[in-house]
Amino acid sequence: MNNLLKDLNMHYRIVVEEGEDLGYVSHCPAIPGCHSQSETIEEAVENIKDAIRGCLEVILKSN
Repeated sequence: MNNLLKDLNMHYRIVVEEGEDLGYVSHCPAIPGCHSQSETIEEAVENIKDAIRGCLEVILKSN
């Protein structure tokens, strides 16, 4: 399954916002439920990339 994800060279829009209390919250509007949080903007971008990969793996396994 991971090889299939590597072959899919797709781009997703992400949104990074300041959290209500601390840090940042990020999400991918194209994938419902795909969210992440972190302490810095840089971490937010890396964490949402991981979340997108995880969401796509689940979607691919269910099809």
